[in-house]
Amino acid sequence: MRTECRFKENRKDDIWLVDFYAPWCGHCKKLEPVWNEVGIEMRNMGSPVKVGKMDATSFSSIASEFGVRGYPTIKLLKGDLAYNYRGPRTKDDIIEFANRVAGPLIRPLPSQHMFEHVRKRHRVLFVYVGGESPLKEKYIEVASELIVYTYFFSASEDVLPEYVTLPELPAVVVFKDGAYFVYDEYEDGDLSSWINRERFQGYLTVDGFTLYELGDTGKLVAIAVIDDKNSSVEHTRLKSIIQEVARDYRDRFHSDLTIPTIVVLNTSNQQYFLPDRHIENTEDMVQFINNILDGTAEAQGGDGVLQRIKRIVYDAKSTVVSVFKSSPLLGCFLFGLPLGVISIMCYGICTADTDGGVDEHEAVKKENSDRELTDDGSEEEQEEEKNGKYAALSDGELKQKDLLEKKKD
Repeated sequence: MRTECRFKENRKDDIWLVDFYAPWCGHCKKLEPVWNEVGIEMRNMGSPVKVGKMDATSFSSIASEFGVRGYPTIKLLKGDLAYNYRGPRTKDDIIEFANRVAGPLIRPLPSQHMFEHVRKRHRVLFVYVGGESPLKEKYIEVASELIVYTYFFSASEDVLPEYVTLPELPAVVVFKDGAYFVYDEYEDGDLSSWINRERFQGYLTVDGFTLYELGDTGKLVAIAVIDDKNSSVEHTRLKSIIQEVARDYRDRFHSDLTIPTIVVLNTSNQQYFLPDRHIENTEDMVQFINNILDGTAEAQGGDGVLQRIKRIVYDAKSTVVSVFKSSPLLGCFLFGLPLGVISIMCYGICTADTDGGVDEHEAVKKENSDRELTDDGSEEEQEEEKNGKYAALSDGELKQKDLLEKKKD
């Protein structure tokens, strides 16, 4: 309790990068050596960010306060805000996340030299151009939400390259894929949604975490299953096809498609599409995408009730297997103890019902016997009453006879 209170009181004085873990979690144990490296490198860099870890099962109130629902959960605590890390669990990615979120929300680019330097380091670059305006306020608001994913910069118009032409100021520009694109409120809609869509390259290597982030865009995600290390003709041909579609057909598909490839995922309903024939060239790839958009391509998977049940069963099975593999004794305790308690409760309920039924039967039987005894007593009393009445009538008749005899005398 003292540790919890002390952490709650002092955490706002510093910036904390915290790993919330569970002792029995296999993924947490796998992260542990990486986390130690993160702490050492952040300290050697002189970073203001303090690195720590907390057992969420022992300090459940703190874990609950920060919305920890799974393990491990990495959060950066900055003032009153808590930023959730959802990227790959590697040392470089975690450190990059910590430095990005711990730093300024909007980073200024004061010169062309600084702009070129930053542009070389970032494959996707968002820049606000102009002075104070409602658009800048909105830009800052979006940055506070999406800083966990990407950097946000600001610059004056003379800092931008000469080939950049802006229709008006202020403006928000994204530089990626060797080109630039300007935000248009009327065509692109909400600024937050636009930035969330445009923060990905047109063609990139996808891992499990990136694919999960792509799901937030609600767009179709196409995945090419190829080996970058394989230089065979088939791998090279397919890679060149999807790169060409991503580059040359952006204007045609950019509102509905992020990465063209062989397997296409619809992240809004978790459906996926497979081509019904071999993709030979760019025209085949374009036709495949058009078939998906016009509804003629056959969809598989989805988020129906049956599919959800299958996923729940799979997730539950994976969790149980993971626990038993990492710690068999702990798994037996975690799952055996609740099952034992439930079994005892069920046995008690069933036994209580049976005994209650017997007791109730005996009570009814006893009550019926009492009623019979009561009824018998009533009959005897009724008999006595009848005899009393007969005796009373006999005495009356004798009196009447005495009176008649006196009258005769």
